[in-house]
Amino acid sequence: MPAQAGEAAPAVSEAAAELAAQKVERERIARRKAERSAPVEAGAKLSGAAADLMAAVRAVEGGEKPPSRYFDDAPAAPRRTPDPAPVPVDRPRAAPRPVAPAEAVEAVRALLARTGGPEAIAAQAAEALGEDAAGRLTEDPWQLLAVPGVRPTQADGFARALLGADCGPGDERRTAALVAWLLAQAALKGHTALEAAVLSAALGQYAVPDPAEALEQAIGEGTVLVFQEPVGEPVAEGEEQPVKVLVGLEGCALAEESLADGLARLVNTFGAAADPQAWAKAAPGPGAAELIRAVAGHGLVTHTGGEAARAEPLALLATARALGLRAWLATHAPAARDLAGEGAATVTGLLAGTEGPGRDGDGQLALDLLVVADAPQLDVESAAALVESVPDGARLVLSGDPGVLGSAGAGRVFADVLAARACPQIASRVPDPGPLGELVSGVGAGELLAVEAPGKEVVIVPVRDAGEAVHRTVQLVAESVPRAFGIPADGVQVITPGHGGSAGTRALNTALKERLNPGPGRFGGFDPGDRVVYVPSPGRALPGRVVTADAQGLHLDCPGAGGPVVVPKERVEQLVRHGWAVTAHQAVGSRWPGVVVVLPGDAADALSRDWVYTAFGRAERHLSVVHGVDQALPRAVAEVAAKPRTTRLTGLLRALTAAAAAGDLAE
Repeated sequence: MPAQAGEAAPAVSEAAAELAAQKVERERIARRKAERSAPVEAGAKLSGAAADLMAAVRAVEGGEKPPSRYFDDAPAAPRRTPDPAPVPVDRPRAAPRPVAPAEAVEAVRALLARTGGPEAIAAQAAEALGEDAAGRLTEDPWQLLAVPGVRPTQADGFARALLGADCGPGDERRTAALVAWLLAQAALKGHTALEAAVLSAALGQYAVPDPAEALEQAIGEGTVLVFQEPVGEPVAEGEEQPVKVLVGLEGCALAEESLADGLARLVNTFGAAADPQAWAKAAPGPGAAELIRAVAGHGLVTHTGGEAARAEPLALLATARALGLRAWLATHAPAARDLAGEGAATVTGLLAGTEGPGRDGDGQLALDLLVVADAPQLDVESAAALVESVPDGARLVLSGDPGVLGSAGAGRVFADVLAARACPQIASRVPDPGPLGELVSGVGAGELLAVEAPGKEVVIVPVRDAGEAVHRTVQLVAESVPRAFGIPADGVQVITPGHGGSAGTRALNTALKERLNPGPGRFGGFDPGDRVVYVPSPGRALPGRVVTADAQGLHLDCPGAGGPVVVPKERVEQLVRHGWAVTAHQAVGSRWPGVVVVLPGDAADALSRDWVYTAFGRAERHLSVVHGVDQALPRAVAEVAAKPRTTRLTGLLRALTAAAAAGDLAE
């Protein structure tokens, strides 16, 4: 365990002491309103930038102005400025929020009408801000940024209409809301924190007169938390470790630290090591022997591999069950759960309690082994909730393909656990078979191969423009693929880089609906039989089918939601989209017999190696590539790596591992 202040310094590593200090400081900020005068504890041996970090927060808590040097010392080369795209800022994992009371909605609508604001967002504002939404907006108009899709310019306009001459770009309420909004936007891009310099630069782009002061104020008010992360390799004792200063929202920060603690707990509480050879002998086949031997002796194991490697975790589960263990598989896609059969559940269902083994008296999952498939799709919040639910002494296996697109939510959990090297890592040697396997493996290695496909498993369809791309896509789905391969149109999935554009999901779905299920679209553009994607929360896309529509709403057959779904009429536009064509981010975790990947000319800049790897890898039997990007495709595969994400999990895990090792040596 990390040492507390006052203990002898030689018994504690600097990493452990700094980790302890960060935890104490986080708890201090959380209690600031109730315990304004409480002293701030700190870990041992803090120095340099880490000590400055703690001093800055203590100064603000005491009502003093913290040293500006703290922010000036932030890295000069930020990783990247967050893209202020108009996307939702809250990320509920389960069903959409309950509808706000009619009185609250009406009060917000009246306020918006009085100020010339968009009355259409009244219901969303009431849901985001609660029953007293109108009062909160009157007191702080920039809280409108908590409403999905609202941009800073819109919130500024609302504030000017409400406050008049009292409204200015340096208003503390505005800067606090902007700090939170920018970090929320970054979370939607996968970051759990941002470098202080990046956040400061972004605030400057929104005319905040003193970005450093705004950050200091946000820290003092507890709007954000601040951390330091070591840079480079550990330095010798007595030397100062270079660090970078990170700023993050409390939700992501607490989830990431809880996840690190939970993973370390599973490693440290595991004591029932079994005979690896006995386990391997009980395996149904030799393919998964290495994985089975590792899991026999460890509480936490990672497993990497492509589609063919999925057989190895299934063999592990069969072995564990044969040996009398309560073993379960958690997947992200309902189809993958169904293929795994009994003893499998979706991650969402497992956390919600609608699927899985149930929970014991302590609220933890009643199991001895949990294997999480498609682990790259775990965001930090769902991963933390999942790991917290695994009981002491149980085994956890994180399995997946590190080449696919990352999670829709904040974090890069699987990649960070791999980078931390805190547990055994088993890499499958099973190659994906056939021309499709060869093509996808080549993409993962950075090379676009011209594979031999005698059975037309891979077909390239060149097009000159977006109009031709749409026409050829409809032809492939409705005629060519069903005729040549016996795959019905319902078994063919179209994947394209974006929703907009002349060949994005919207345009493609319009054309595919007209061909495959024409109708008047009387209910929000939908008809019975339409193939749809139900999006109950940002980043969670569930395939389904329209059954009917009535006064209650749009009725969907949506297996991934745990049963029938009724979407109220006023929510249809927000939560339901046609699903013949989806993005690769929506498709990850699922596979179809046939896949048509559409690459129109205007999509060239959106391509990257992990996007191509994911899209091509969704095909089981046949892949058609509607190709209109010329050399941009091989260039993306060879040169455009996955976008980096700023996270803290690797450093936290390494610190906990070092602390545990130091404790073992001391004993």
